[in-house]
Amino acid sequence: MGGGDGCYSCGNERRLDALPVRERIGADEHWRVAHAFATALPGWLVLLPRRHVTTIADLTDAEAAGLGTWQVRLSRALHAVTGCRKTYVVQFAEAEGFGHVHFHVVPRMADLPADQRGPGVFRLLGADEGARVGAERMDELAEALAGHLSGQAGQAGR
Repeated sequence: MGGGDGCYSCGNERRLDALPVRERIGADEHWRVAHAFATALPGWLVLLPRRHVTTIADLTDAEAAGLGTWQVRLSRALHAVTGCRKTYVVQFAEAEGFGHVHFHVVPRMADLPADQRGPGVFRLLGADEGARVGAERMDELAEALAGHLSGQAGQAGR
């Protein structure tokens, strides 16, 4: 799988087995889940198609069928693991090197300041080095989320 020379997501897909748990929280034939990097918000997830796609309109029917299920499963897992009040789901895929379709699944914590709610949550992405969620914390969250997701596998019709 993968493709798209210069595509960050496809590059990671090609070396999936060597990636830390934060880059492979969950996956199926069509989708992979990673913790966002350069974020100050623990639990900020990214849901990516496993093949190179640059527009939602180019998703296959099978990819589209799994998309909603993944978004709900991730929202449930984030609620259980982080205690978030709700989740935001956003898709742009416009940044240089990140044109590969990806969905941000963002936990909205109860104590999130008003100016960081809704679109303001993007103030927490691209954070300065000292404010970023560290690799160890991302991996801890990834393990907890992966455990929760594996427990949900049989509950898809819930």
